[in-house]
Amino acid sequence: MGKKDTVIEVEGRKLKLSNLDKVLYPKTGFTKAQLIDYYVRIAPVLLPYLEGRPLTLKRYPEGVDGMFFYEKNCPKHRPEWVQTAQVWSEGRNAYMQYCLAQDIPTLVWTSNLADIELHTSLSRATKIEEPTMMVFDLDPGPPADIVLCCQVGLWLKEIFDGLNLQTFPKTSGSKGLQIYVPLNTPVTYNETKGFSHALARLLEGSHRDLVVSDMKKSLRTGKIFVDWSQNDVHKTTVNVYSLRAKERPTVSAPVSWEEVEKCLAKKDPNLLVFDSSQALERVEKLGDLFAPVLTLEQHLPDVGELEAGPAPQTAAKRAPRTPSDGLKSQKKPAKRPQKSTKTQRNEPSRRVV
Repeated sequence: MGKKDTVIEVEGRKLKLSNLDKVLYPKTGFTKAQLIDYYVRIAPVLLPYLEGRPLTLKRYPEGVDGMFFYEKNCPKHRPEWVQTAQVWSEGRNAYMQYCLAQDIPTLVWTSNLADIELHTSLSRATKIEEPTMMVFDLDPGPPADIVLCCQVGLWLKEIFDGLNLQTFPKTSGSKGLQIYVPLNTPVTYNETKGFSHALARLLEGSHRDLVVSDMKKSLRTGKIFVDWSQNDVHKTTVNVYSLRAKERPTVSAPVSWEEVEKCLAKKDPNLLVFDSSQALERVEKLGDLFAPVLTLEQHLPDVGELEAGPAPQTAAKRAPRTPSDGLKSQKKPAKRPQKSTKTQRNEPSRRVV
């Protein structure tokens, strides 16, 4: 055992930790020990969102300024008590063994591997074809920022309110905002992806000066890309309460719609940035704002219901936009977006045994 190794016991499991004083965030001095401490302390609210979901590790062995890599197959040197899920990969024509972060010892173990970010599937391993939620990832194209994401998020909320569906926002922990629609009822990715794509295009049709649904980065300048493509069995999304590998140890934190409205009204993007200590304080004070996403049962509407839904008028008054001609349905089927090489490396796969 090296000089910098430490053996600890967590919930009856012995773990050997290495280089606890290693700085992972150079600009703040945030160390591996602090990374582990955060995940242990946030575990009571974090673990329910990880339970049963294939976990892709995003490891930063030299810290956030260094090289990183995705690890889909759970490392072979894992402790024997780390649970895994066997998922068939069509691309590799083989089974993948994903880690399942089911308990605090597993979180400590993955953190010791400098797995800063936690990326999971929108579905559980036992029903990999059935997402339990739908997500819209609002990504601002500079000079736009999260303030404009708030405007677009409120438009989305108003549309879903008209469909009698509850929505829950969280920060990406980076520069954007993510809107979740809990379902927890039988549904397929084909359905959620088709619906989310149609809604993104309809929103773009109403607000062409502010919204884009096309994935081309050249079209995003000063606009919000409503990324509907995350609703795919091959994609992973950063988990709620996950740290992000940015200059500061920021967190993908759940927020209230009142906070979203306040950020838009004050035009202050810093109102929706939370580091690890702030995230812990928020949970202690507010509880888990995201909790309904785990259990709230809602049925995905038919795409045709979008045509009859209300155009977002109330939220539209909070920011300038071009005149809207309302939401118009588009009858052509959505084309499947071409995946980038990076996305293909990070795909959860299709069949589970």
